[in-house]
Amino acid sequence: MGRTGLCNCFIASFPTPISICRRKKPLIPWRKLNLMATSMDPSGTKTYQQNVLVMRHGDRLDNFDQEWEKTADRPWDPPLIQNGLNRAFGTGREFRTRLPFPIHRVFVSPFLRCIQTASEVVAALCSVDDDPNAKSSNDVIAIDPSRVKVSIEYGLCEMLNKTAIRIDVAPKDGIFRFDVPQLEALLPSGTVDPTVEPVYKELPQWEETVWDASSRYERIIKALADKYPSQNLLLVTHGEGVGVSVSAFKEDTDVIEVDYCAYSELTRQVSLKNESFSAGNFEVLTESGQTGVTYIAE
Repeated sequence: MGRTGLCNCFIASFPTPISICRRKKPLIPWRKLNLMATSMDPSGTKTYQQNVLVMRHGDRLDNFDQEWEKTADRPWDPPLIQNGLNRAFGTGREFRTRLPFPIHRVFVSPFLRCIQTASEVVAALCSVDDDPNAKSSNDVIAIDPSRVKVSIEYGLCEMLNKTAIRIDVAPKDGIFRFDVPQLEALLPSGTVDPTVEPVYKELPQWEETVWDASSRYERIIKALADKYPSQNLLLVTHGEGVGVSVSAFKEDTDVIEVDYCAYSELTRQVSLKNESFSAGNFEVLTESGQTGVTYIAE
């Protein structure tokens, strides 16, 4: 999302594209789903809180080395710098040590900077020995891949328009190509779940509008939460996606900045009965400036 010079945070480059007012909605109607929970009493109802974290990627190389893109094969898809890797790993350790709930699944945008961010976070979450001195996944000796499962989700991708990706670095044919097996190989061994079908089977079209991208982020957050209502999720995406995760679920809110590795925390009540569920509205728990997301509530 809109980069300016060497700024290390998301800055909205348009008036208020992610300021979305929402009235309270009724409970989502009962629907069928493929439950992952096995401890539920099939004759009763189990009610609990589902938690969803929406996180921005770490520090991207092209914001710190402006010569890089001149020779890059994919100048629209920069990797992280080392500080970005370290920041992502540190955020993963923060999730592990400070959150009062476990993360069960991670969904990630196919852009390289998000894949690398997710890889560091998952390494921290799955580390067998939680070493407080560890700085990155390179310091992790062994992981337990059963703790978290990871999947690539096209619906979490960057806004595919000139607001987020300059026309001079975008693919000339407007087609953004990703080698999914190659990207999955960059994630910690054994953590990729091959059984998961993505919500979005393909990328949005190049030149999608800001409004369409914002609506996409809101839809994918809801869709993934509904698909796995018995699990807590981490969604690794881009600055606009994190901004929408606040403005779409917190009325009369303008998001101003989303720092690298900033994240929002959403929660909602879910009731499970047999193979169906109902869910309340998402509540944004993140306070402005608390986790790298700065916003103004009108």
